[in-house]
Amino acid sequence: MSKKSFEFSAKTIEEAISMGLEELGVAISDVTVDILQEGSKGLFGLFGSRLAKVKLTLNNDEEDVELAKELVSQMMRDDQEEDKPVEKKSVEKKAEKKPAEKKPVEKKAEKKPAEKKAEEKKTAEKKTAEKKTPEKKAEKKPAEPKVIVPAEQADRTTAAGKAQEFLQELTKLMGVNVSVAVTTDEEGNVKVNMEGDTLGILIGRRGETLDALQYLTSLQVNKGQNDYTRVTLDTENYRAKREEALVRLANRMANRAQKTGRKVAMEPMNPYERRILHSALQNNPNVSTHSEGEEPNRHVVITLK
Repeated sequence: MSKKSFEFSAKTIEEAISMGLEELGVAISDVTVDILQEGSKGLFGLFGSRLAKVKLTLNNDEEDVELAKELVSQMMRDDQEEDKPVEKKSVEKKAEKKPAEKKPVEKKAEKKPAEKKAEEKKTAEKKTAEKKTPEKKAEKKPAEPKVIVPAEQADRTTAAGKAQEFLQELTKLMGVNVSVAVTTDEEGNVKVNMEGDTLGILIGRRGETLDALQYLTSLQVNKGQNDYTRVTLDTENYRAKREEALVRLANRMANRAQKTGRKVAMEPMNPYERRILHSALQNNPNVSTHSEGEEPNRHVVITLK
């Protein structure tokens, strides 16, 4: 089976590879890199300069599909183990009981017969009143399960139909009851929205499971095709929420860089999230951004202009 290759050009080889990874939405481990041409500044940096050119080949054979499936299963197992409550064993020694000291018994004054009858009457009236007005405990109604409406079935011969059918089968095997809706934009890219994952099982830690499912679906859709189709997965509006959080984070870190006068290195992120950070600050007149490091530890660095 032939593998898809794409060529990218930039000033340096590193920039060309980074551009290709961000454009394809994959990590460095998902492609094979071939250097076609090294960049050159030319005479005085003006004449005879040429761009660096690389070829990225997607590793989309059957072995990768099995590895991706195993990755998803492992992520789910890790998340389930983290959610289990840890039982703490008590190692504290029980305090030894000391024999209780005997207190002198005080003799109560004997009550008169009239006082005893009055107290007995009050006690009887109190018990009768409690029996007549028993306290009613509020009954907790069980939470109603979310109704999952099946999405419209797409043509199975199209890229959207292949993605939908593949995810319907995969989520069923994972034990997650969701509705898989697919759409195709003007450029032919496939967008998938899965509704019903209220527990976030398909999202995972920081979206790792969702990204793995997206990569796995992309392999399935592009298998045996000449043109590359971009596949984007979302569930319970996670992508939009995550994008808003990343934009706020980018602006906050940009303010920190301006206040301290030092560069700020962000935590490692995937190409999709790094692209959001770059876009959020591209029009900021005071700072600039670039990426450093190798996958999977590649991260965005914010510096003053």
